[in-house]
Amino acid sequence: MARILVFGDSIVFGNWDEQGGWANRLKSFYIKESLNNSDYYYMVYNIGVSGDTSKDLLKRFEYEVQHRIWEREDTGEKEEIIIIISIGKNDAAFVKSRNSFNTSLNDFTENLKQLLIIAKKYSVKIVFVGPTLIDETRTTPTGWDSNIEYRNRDVEKNNKAIKLVCKEKNIYFINMFEEFKRLDYKKLLKDGVHPNSAGHKKIFEIVRDYLLKKGVVEKNKRLQSVNDKAN
Repeated sequence: MARILVFGDSIVFGNWDEQGGWANRLKSFYIKESLNNSDYYYMVYNIGVSGDTSKDLLKRFEYEVQHRIWEREDTGEKEEIIIIISIGKNDAAFVKSRNSFNTSLNDFTENLKQLLIIAKKYSVKIVFVGPTLIDETRTTPTGWDSNIEYRNRDVEKNNKAIKLVCKEKNIYFINMFEEFKRLDYKKLLKDGVHPNSAGHKKIFEIVRDYLLKKGVVEKNKRLQSVNDKAN
């Protein structure tokens, strides 16, 4: 038994998905698995907040983790905690009125390091899910705020920073930016930034399979068969 805490922004929260986003799809998947195997149980918490940058997440991160730790009163035994973080796209947004990004690359990198220092206090299983590509024809500017622009080159810089920090700190990293490059990704986006239902489904499948492949979640025959079918 373990608790999977998924932190992030509006994409983790699940905007524009009829099933509540890829994190909620992960939750539903493990609920179904637990109903078929009483010895296999993962409780998934969606802790995404729309609009969050790495700075915003850092402010609430430890508090959110601490309030989702469960400890048995009789033995003091704690459930295993698995932490998944997906942040960085809002940091890369360019604000025209300020002529600057939401977060500078240096500040973003430092925020990542601080997040992972805290995460390691509570878990040995930490996974970072990188940002997806965007459709610049709809994000320069965005349809909801003419003052904000997103470009792939800026998202990619943050993605590379995430990859380097994860390598340095020995953290699992899912390079979703590169994963989407191999797909007809514009069809997976609702508004140029957020995935649509098909996009969320694809992210969920990639995350689900990665967790199993790397042993972040416990293997069993049923999950293995699901993974084989997915491939």
